[in-house]
Amino acid sequence: MPSDAKHRPVYVISVAAELVDMHPQTLRLYERKGLIRPGRSSGKTRLYSERDIEHLREIRRLTQELGVNLAGVEEVMRLQHELDDLQGEFEAEIERLEGELRQQAARPGALPAPDGRLDPRDRPVYVISIAAELVDMHPQTLRLYERKQLIRPGRSSGKTRLYSERDIEHLREIRRLTQELGVNLAGVEEIMRLRHQLDAARSGLETNVRRIQDDITERMTKWRTLPQGQDADETLQGGSPASDPDPHEPGADDPT
Repeated sequence: MPSDAKHRPVYVISVAAELVDMHPQTLRLYERKGLIRPGRSSGKTRLYSERDIEHLREIRRLTQELGVNLAGVEEVMRLQHELDDLQGEFEAEIERLEGELRQQAARPGALPAPDGRLDPRDRPVYVISIAAELVDMHPQTLRLYERKQLIRPGRSSGKTRLYSERDIEHLREIRRLTQELGVNLAGVEEIMRLRHQLDAARSGLETNVRRIQDDITERMTKWRTLPQGQDADETLQGGSPASDPDPHEPGADDPT
């Protein structure tokens, strides 16, 4: 989990319940359902963070303002927790790579291999008729879901809709939410918005990790090719030491 102040458990259940205008028993119910995940003190007392308070207010908005049923709320909060966990993984990975860079500076080892391959699941390949057949929906339904921004198909050079494997996964998820769980359209919109956000966050994590790996590779390659005696630390910091002119070289401090 991210280590910032918003995730620090500070509120006992009575204070948390007052902040979100709910009964403490409601908070216990939401915890049993896995909708919120309060911390515990050394004495096993529930302690809620600012992030927990935000989650509780989001649950209230979904249920009271949008009329989303509990199954839909569970899906929304599961995705929200995945986003929180992904942020924590990102921070941990950045810390690991920074440690790796420090170790490489002290003792060069194998260089990380950057991988810039595009996830094949994001490649737009299916025209709308094939995509509709794969998910057992009418093509017009797919157009409706696109207008609602539940899915985001690509376009060919001729502006033809093209759906990826990930779009197909999203369409099957929409069908599961509506047909199996009875989630209303407002709830589906919230869930799919979070799914898109989660996909973008994962992609951003992979891009940032690759960028850092490339930076490590570039810096370590420069270090290994330095002339003997040059300061490696300055190169790793992006600088290069200036060399003193040879007083015996022609033109070195030569007024002529």
